[in-house]
Amino acid sequence: MAEDLQNQNQINIELTEEIAEGEYANLAMIAHSSSEFVIDFIRLMPGLPKAKVKSRVVITPEHAKRLLAALADNIQKFEESFGQIKQSKDAPSFPMNFGGTVGEA
Repeated sequence: MAEDLQNQNQINIELTEEIAEGEYANLAMIAHSSSEFVIDFIRLMPGLPKAKVKSRVVITPEHAKRLLAALADNIQKFEESFGQIKQSKDAPSFPMNFGGTVGEA
């Protein structure tokens, strides 16, 4: 009985080989409305006039808050294992005028 209940709470997640390879991004642009957050993962390459959005993820505000907590938890664990992550004090030197309510990461 307990095993049946445990099986009901499991999610089978499929990860294709193509998705498992991942996509490199070195910039994230975040916009939101009253019902969703849109996170664009972008690859910005030096010397190229265009940056490409490599992936867009749309999530609910509740899931955005869960993502924030999960990232904070993982960063804390990473720093406990490997030391403090160093951040540049300088702001990025590329245009950020995409319009709308935007944050960056």
